[in-house]
Amino acid sequence: MTKSTLSKPKEKHLFRGVLAGIAGGLVASWVMNEFMAGPGQKLQHSLQTDEQNRQEEEQERQREESGEPRIDATMKTADALVNVATGGEHLSMEGKQQGGPIVHYAFGAIMGGVYGGLAEYSSLARSGFGTTFGSVLFTGADLVAVPAFNLSPPLAEQAPASLASPFAAHIVYGATTELVRRLVRRLL
Repeated sequence: MTKSTLSKPKEKHLFRGVLAGIAGGLVASWVMNEFMAGPGQKLQHSLQTDEQNRQEEEQERQREESGEPRIDATMKTADALVNVATGGEHLSMEGKQQGGPIVHYAFGAIMGGVYGGLAEYSSLARSGFGTTFGSVLFTGADLVAVPAFNLSPPLAEQAPASLASPFAAHIVYGATTELVRRLVRRLL
């Protein structure tokens, strides 16, 4: 290959863009999990008042004492999908714990694929190095769809500070998706 061939921009290609986006979405889903377990958790704790932190810790303690496990939106979604697919069966707690991450990664990959396809043809989709995409995804999923499907409490019942960490995690997701998408797309 000559130098001019290497510097020439790649031709737009929907399938390759989608594949690169899927790769980006999968990696970004993992990075998002790591963010939520570390810096995101610290951010959440720092934004809440001492009273909110005490209440949250008390609720967690009561849940642990009663043996009631924490069920998040991805676990509820996995159970609902199995319920629909099987005509009424539900997942055990172990099944929900295994299904939740599958839902998270599948959703991340699908959204990454959509982003990769859009990014192939639209500079607006790529704006903010993927952070615009991350914030749109947060709005559509966490603020609209998840409460609308009763997978979380209604937005009015959530403290604004409780949304900061998930919002930041979606910004991280968007930027990571864009970074990996660009790297993979160079190879395709």
